Amino acid sequence: MNAFSPLLVLLRPPHSVWQPWILFGKRGLSCLLAGILITLLGTGSASAADYTKRDLQGRSFAGEDLTGSTFVKANLRDADLSHVTALGLDLFGSSLVGANLEAANLRGVTLDMANLAGANLRGAVLEDGLMWLTQVNGADIEGADFTNVMMRSDTLKALCAVASGTNPITGRDTRESLGCS
Repeated sequence: MNAFSPLLVLLRPPHSVWQPWILFGKRGLSCLLAGILITLLGTGSASAADYTKRDLQGRSFAGEDLTGSTFVKANLRDADLSHVTALGLDLFGSSLVGANLEAANLRGVTLDMANLAGANLRGAVLEDGLMWLTQVNGADIEGADFTNVMMRSDTLKALCAVASGTNPITGRDTRESLGCS
C-alpha cells in the first residue's frame, strides 16, 4: 500500500459500473437532472428580449408574456401592450404616448422618466412599481391599481384628479390605491 491508496479509494466508484444514484440517491439525481435541464432551457419567458432604444412604434405585444424583457428608452408610441404579463418590466425613459396597456399585469414595473401621455391604463396592475418623473397627462387610468407605487407628489396630484373605478383583477379602488384624499 502506498501513500496514495486512501485517495484512490475515495476516487474509485463504489461498484465496477458507475451508478450515479448511489452517490446522489434517486431523489438527489432527479434534482440534479432537473437543475441541469432548467439551466439549459432557461427560466425566463420565451419572448423575453432586450428592446433597449428600439423603435417599436405601433407594434403589438398584446397578450404576450414579457416578463424579463427590457424596454429602456424604447419608442412604444401607440404600441399595444394590452393584457400582457410583464412582471418587473423596465420601461425607464420609454415613450408610451398613446400606448394601450389595458388590463396589463405590470407588477414591479419601472416607469421612471417614461412618457404615458394619452396612454390607456384601464384595469392595469402597476402594484409596487416606480413612476418617478413620469409624464401622465391625458392618461386613462380608470380601474388601474397603483398600490405601493412610488411617484412624485405632482404625478400623484395629476392622477388623483382623474382617478376612478375599481381594478377588475385586484378589486382595489383606483383612488384608494393611489392614496388620494
